[in-house]
Amino acid sequence: MSELTNLTIADARAKLAKGEISAVELTEAHILAMEAARGLNAFVTETPELALERAREADAAQQKGEAGLLSGIPLGIKDLFATEGVRTTASSKILENFVPPYESTISANLKKAGAVMLGKTSLDEFAMGSSNMTSAFGPVISPWKRKSNSNAQLVPGGSSGGSASAVSARIAMGATGTDTGGSIRQPASFCGIVGFKPTYGRCSRWGTIAFASSLDQAGPMTRTVKDAALMLQAMAGHDPKDSTSANIAVPDFAAAMTGDIRGLKIGIPKEYRPDGLSAEISKLWDDGIEMLKAAGATPVEISLPHTKYALATYYIVAPAECSSNLARYDGVRYGMRVEGKTLDELYAKTRAAGFGQEVRRRILIGTYVLSAGYYDAYYTKAQKVRALIAEDFRKAFETVDAILTPTAPSAAFGLGETNDDPVAMWLNDVFTVPASLAGLPGISVPTGLSSEGLPLGLQLLGRPFDEETVLKVAGVLESAAGFKATPNGVEI
Repeated sequence: MSELTNLTIADARAKLAKGEISAVELTEAHILAMEAARGLNAFVTETPELALERAREADAAQQKGEAGLLSGIPLGIKDLFATEGVRTTASSKILENFVPPYESTISANLKKAGAVMLGKTSLDEFAMGSSNMTSAFGPVISPWKRKSNSNAQLVPGGSSGGSASAVSARIAMGATGTDTGGSIRQPASFCGIVGFKPTYGRCSRWGTIAFASSLDQAGPMTRTVKDAALMLQAMAGHDPKDSTSANIAVPDFAAAMTGDIRGLKIGIPKEYRPDGLSAEISKLWDDGIEMLKAAGATPVEISLPHTKYALATYYIVAPAECSSNLARYDGVRYGMRVEGKTLDELYAKTRAAGFGQEVRRRILIGTYVLSAGYYDAYYTKAQKVRALIAEDFRKAFETVDAILTPTAPSAAFGLGETNDDPVAMWLNDVFTVPASLAGLPGISVPTGLSSEGLPLGLQLLGRPFDEETVLKVAGVLESAAGFKATPNGVEI
């Protein structure tokens, strides 16, 4: 069975097409893997019966010559995407028993492509966090271990930590994630997988539980760059139900991976090498630069001068939008309800019992920056700085084709190591947030191991809706890095 769970999506598609394996066999292998790895707590809800039903449908479609792009491929779906008839919680007590009567566009697109849903993966509550420790259903555990202390449990990163852990542990061949400030890329780096945040608007947000509407973007989490291209192909596309969905044709992303980056200019932003950057991360970045240089690309130093304001800007804009979006959870229309003597008391008791500490913290920050007397001082100013950050990138892309940076400032940390310091936790997104504020595509590629044997990733950013160049460069970086490590120490 392990041979089947070690297949990439691309390899599994080829074997399914040739009839060497069946979708049912592939799905059964992953269901067994999911059951064996329950200790990781990667899934909030498992759907083995539904998975096998879809696998049988995929096999029938294959026999008729009607197989879709991802026909028979077992995936995890982040529990932020509404799935018709299947519990969707956002890893929050307030939605613990919510069963949507509708399907999100992303999960519907994957279903249409023939993908098999293994279950709903855990996340930081309402996607707010960088560790997957804020889930109401307990923290997700990374399948990776430190060399010096193999007993210590590590975080998988967040918010898409359940998806990252599942893909890394060979429970799912791929999984959906959402990225608001780095929630696909940072956990991908922590877990040694590929995480791709496409351009804002490339994938529909309809049916995705909102955190910050001007930032949230769905994307694939896989073990290879080609698999990410295949998944994105199935996920992307214009959706008239989403006013922020871009009416732009979806190219053949996998075809863009030609392996030839000769003549491309790769921006190296000097602001991403701050004082105190670890020597390990700095060396990884230098190694990545040399890999792309050896492949024929030209590194070019660039400046993104407003980068230093990105984190502060993000933690005004995102909480403001979350404060507005989460106002709908009031105990009246759906979700958890705690009765009160008055309507105000019902609201207060329901939200106090239903939301966790990190969600309450961000709602309070957001409500404060949107309040009378502070709106202009904080929120309006943050939006102006956000525009300057986007302009920095626009100017940089006049002279370069892609930008290379570290994905995260460190390898995965231990469970509870930064619990008492929310600002330290937020700093995990220091390299990913600027691109989110600018709405740019970004991918994290596993490139090396730390001295403790933990995965480290590099990030590539591109122009808006130029995912093809990002994937082309990422494929070359992946090939040059030759990352073969797995959580169990056996190279694939």
